[in-house]
Amino acid sequence: MESLIKPDQTWILWAFLTGWAAVSIHLEQKYEWASKVRSSVIALTGSLILANLRIIPTDAPAYDNVWEYVIPLAIPLLLYEANMKKIWRESGRLLIIFVIGAFGTFLGALIGFFALHKYVPDLGYVTAMMTGSYIGGGVNFVALADAFNAPSEIVAATTIADNLLMALYFFVLLSIPSVSFFRKHFNHPLVDEVEAMALTPDASKSSDNSGYWKGTEVTFKDIAFAFASSAIIVAVSIEIADLFAKIIPTSNHFFAILNSLLGNMYLVLTTLTMLLATYKSDFFSSIRGAQEIGMFLMIIFMVVIGTPASIPAIVKTAPLLLVFCAIVVAINMLVIFIGAKLFKFNLEEAIIASNANVGGPATAPAMAIAKGWTSLVGPSILVAVFGYVIGNYLGIIAGNIVL
Repeated sequence: MESLIKPDQTWILWAFLTGWAAVSIHLEQKYEWASKVRSSVIALTGSLILANLRIIPTDAPAYDNVWEYVIPLAIPLLLYEANMKKIWRESGRLLIIFVIGAFGTFLGALIGFFALHKYVPDLGYVTAMMTGSYIGGGVNFVALADAFNAPSEIVAATTIADNLLMALYFFVLLSIPSVSFFRKHFNHPLVDEVEAMALTPDASKSSDNSGYWKGTEVTFKDIAFAFASSAIIVAVSIEIADLFAKIIPTSNHFFAILNSLLGNMYLVLTTLTMLLATYKSDFFSSIRGAQEIGMFLMIIFMVVIGTPASIPAIVKTAPLLLVFCAIVVAINMLVIFIGAKLFKFNLEEAIIASNANVGGPATAPAMAIAKGWTSLVGPSILVAVFGYVIGNYLGIIAGNIVL
């Protein structure tokens, strides 16, 4: 059955991809219900419905262009703040507990796979994607989906399960400071400080965090440098990965694994961008708007993900994927809080580190601001960006183990 919009109507499809991505972002920023649902889910759901109603095609050259060009361009733009020296200098303590949580995610993903792989087809792809996503964020999810050529239906179903579980988990994290068990077994100086400030008449002034949310001026040069530098990094990364893939033999198991790692364009892309962001930080951190452009490109990808997916297939698969995500998050939380107890981290640090793992650079500082833990806002952003870096490494390792 043909769709109303034909696969060869490329400009109409590009108008839809970019237009619906923009609408999804607008809805998220304007309406409270949409901010809870997230723009990525809105983008995916809209295209999913239109494709199942045969209004847009399920396959088209425009969609292939997004996979081939848009995703690789987005990844460097989202990593320009990954200055490893700055991350360690300004957030070393939080970084340690964050890495402990990353190990928890990796462990949880493998446990979830071996517990459920008999019941969920293609769970190996989900294991790789969610390892990256619950260490870094959406950028890792997208990169790993492309790196392992995950089926679009499983990507769409995983996105829905992921966002639902993530929303539920944030409610859990927000409630933890009021639970007597955690208050009894962990130090919580920032909670005590906020509660003490609430008793003073000028508490509202003291806890005003609105200054953390400021618009940035993006110039013509910023846009030019953002796209040009990202394209150059992608081109160099592809050539390096292809070179490794050619020169590393696959004659035995060890070299075959090494070939699959070093010959992976996304691994090279992440590493090269991180090195440039660290050792040429003056240039890359000065490119304003790179993060926003990268996120917009990612939302376009989420529109594409919804197009080939079948609603009945998603309804059938998503509940078990929700269970898988719950296993990963539960073990992340368990490992983080055990680590925090053993190494004497504060309750607030454990909560924000787990949030940074599961939610990424957007949600961790938002939670720190909402709770009034202002000293953790900056470090939470930095460690979450670090998650972008290691998420691809651990996701590719997890994928090679289970696939």
